[in-house]
Amino acid sequence: MAKKKGGVGRHVTKNVPRTFTPNLHEHRVWVPELRKYVRVKVTARAMKTINKNGAYATLKKAGLINA
Repeated sequence: MAKKKGGVGRHVTKNVPRTFTPNLHEHRVWVPELRKYVRVKVTARAMKTINKNGAYATLKKAGLINA
């Protein structure tokens, strides 16, 4: 509705809620225990966790490695 009729403006057609998406990255992680790279899609937060706890422990806990 137009502003002069009590609305918010002439060109506003609808109000859409804001969406939040994770900060995903495709990343190659070296796993020393397996002696190979593992390609995973992880968030920036998960990359910090991999650096802190180690690749093998973190990926095993997440269920991405079955060894």
